[in-house]
Amino acid sequence: MTDSIRVLIAEDQSLVRGALKALLETEPDIAVVAECATGIEVAGLVAKHCVDVALLDIEMPGKNGLDAAAELAGTACRSLIVTTFGRGGYVKRALESGVAGFVVKDTPPEQLAEAIRRVHSGLKVIDPALAQETVFIPDNPLNPREQEVAQLILDGAGSRLIANKIHLSNGTVRNIVSSLISKTGAGNRYEAATTAQTHGWI
Repeated sequence: MTDSIRVLIAEDQSLVRGALKALLETEPDIAVVAECATGIEVAGLVAKHCVDVALLDIEMPGKNGLDAAAELAGTACRSLIVTTFGRGGYVKRALESGVAGFVVKDTPPEQLAEAIRRVHSGLKVIDPALAQETVFIPDNPLNPREQEVAQLILDGAGSRLIANKIHLSNGTVRNIVSSLISKTGAGNRYEAATTAQTHGWI
């Protein structure tokens, strides 16, 4: 254990989390020392268990993997995103959040283990197909408020509910939605939000 790479798995689906743990525990130089189902728990567990590499899903309750990675930036723990959501925009956001690697969940086990070793050694590891896709994804044009509104639209909220949730007037929300539609080149609010999600901007 003392010579092993100490790993945390943050994944909200228990079956996936268990499968990842079982696969990694077959590696003689990797030890899974902590696991959790929410992004909120990550920083505390990393500190408590002296984690070397945190495997983070993107979509998790409370705090997503990108925000959890940003919280770990500057610590001795390095972050490796392991997610179903293989979108170029997510890779850009991940790199901005300070992650050291980004791979998808269908990565072969031996490649995932090698990615952990490389990240631990100080290298960056990005899935080759995603790295290529990232080149062609435009930078995120949305400001934080527009991202917030786009996510609420995807969640099914109308203008009145959005206004109540983020404490703005209906008119201000309409202006934000108009800006969102304009920046994404979409025909309506839902298409704009979907475009933002597809590009990994939210």
